[in-house]
Amino acid sequence: MSIRTERVAGEITKALAGPLKTIADDLSAGFITVTEVRMSPDLQLARVYISVFGGKVSPTEVVSYIEEHEAGRVRSHIARTLNLRYTPQLRFYVDDSLDRAQRIHELIDRVKPADPGEDPGDDHE
Repeated sequence: MSIRTERVAGEITKALAGPLKTIADDLSAGFITVTEVRMSPDLQLARVYISVFGGKVSPTEVVSYIEEHEAGRVRSHIARTLNLRYTPQLRFYVDDSLDRAQRIHELIDRVKPADPGEDPGDDHE
């Protein structure tokens, strides 16, 4: 990404904090966190990756709700907050990178060889 796209992505991340908190409260979704915003080179599209912690609804349901009911309102908020020539279209995605990292870590732990100092037949507890 260029410096400009990174800067715009950072500003969008900050601007989304308020509306996403309101949405989280409305849905009893716990915490909604923007983990990353990826801008298209022409700044016309922003891919917003969110993670949802706690709450009564799944991350997929939160993204669906935002796309169906709140995308216009959130985009209007971005337009009012940021001084951009064009307000980008917002596309929301569930960021599952933490889940994938945890799964990989669990798999590595499963196949990790035993400590050389341990005797596998020695079960003294």
